[in-house]
Amino acid sequence: MDLQTQLEELKRSTQEKLAQMTHEHARDMQDLRVQVLGKKGSLTELLKGLKDLSNDLRPVIGKQVNEVRDVLTSAFEERAKLIEEMAIQAQLEKESLDVTLPGRQFKLGNRHILSQTCQDIEDIFLGMGYQIIDGFEVEKDYYNFERMNLPKDHPARDMQDSFYITEEILLRTHTSPVEARAMDQHDFSKGPLKMISPGRVFRRDTDDATHSHQFHQIEGLVVGENISMADLKGTLLLISQKMFGEDRKIRLRPSYFPFTEPSVEVDVSCFKCEGKGCSVCKKTGWIEILGAGMTHPSVLEMSGIDSSKYSGFAFGMGQERIAMLRYGINDIRGFYQGDSRFSEQFK
Repeated sequence: MDLQTQLEELKRSTQEKLAQMTHEHARDMQDLRVQVLGKKGSLTELLKGLKDLSNDLRPVIGKQVNEVRDVLTSAFEERAKLIEEMAIQAQLEKESLDVTLPGRQFKLGNRHILSQTCQDIEDIFLGMGYQIIDGFEVEKDYYNFERMNLPKDHPARDMQDSFYITEEILLRTHTSPVEARAMDQHDFSKGPLKMISPGRVFRRDTDDATHSHQFHQIEGLVVGENISMADLKGTLLLISQKMFGEDRKIRLRPSYFPFTEPSVEVDVSCFKCEGKGCSVCKKTGWIEILGAGMTHPSVLEMSGIDSSKYSGFAFGMGQERIAMLRYGINDIRGFYQGDSRFSEQFK
């Protein structure tokens, strides 16, 4: 049998085998493709016979080989598509599909309760003319401590034991560094500085279920002329009433913070028992919500602000604590565990 006849026979037999294949023979079709068109396939073997042909016949047979290869390549591709369609049809026939059934309902996500709480607080302050300023979570010791009137070896640093990367670089323990940077950049000839800075902070603090090594804080700062403790108290009262109810009252207790003088702890009247005493307020009728005070003159002076002309107040609140009080959450770990059942309670 001459080479031309062999090529025609290979084309014919391959096409016949392909015509008989169904979706159940997908693997067989791939094997046949390798046997015919592969590097060691039948067509390659026939090509080796070209060297024995005359110079006149060699280009003729070479052209025929290319034509056979093109025809069979197309045949395999078409059959592969047909087999895929057969497989889909067989699957549809095998599975009864009731198109009248209702579709499956997918659960929609919602904002995390901490994000909701932060948004609520931000909206309150935006309505009061404050600006929102973000800062760095990795901060310099200089801005985190020294600019907050906490020089090296100051005993009050122990309350904010942090995670150090180097001796001068750490994970911030509060968002106060943002306030220092803001005071450095603010032009007081254009008006007072009114800002809040929300963000994540870090401390080595895991004493109980109400503490975490990381949490979210919102600190606020107002610096301008004739800023007094009365302005601070009025601001804190408004915040408390917006967050916990219009009937809330606040009280200020003397405290100590290195960056404020005088300093106060702020309590809000219990919104569960209305001040009568319950488990939430520990029978006192009051719930501690944040710390605050008048900005320390040294903090102002370190930003180049004349403390004899300008004064200010600052406050700091934990987003987790506010959320736990508002929604009756008793374990801070629920905020971070990613359990959808926890988040779904606050849609």
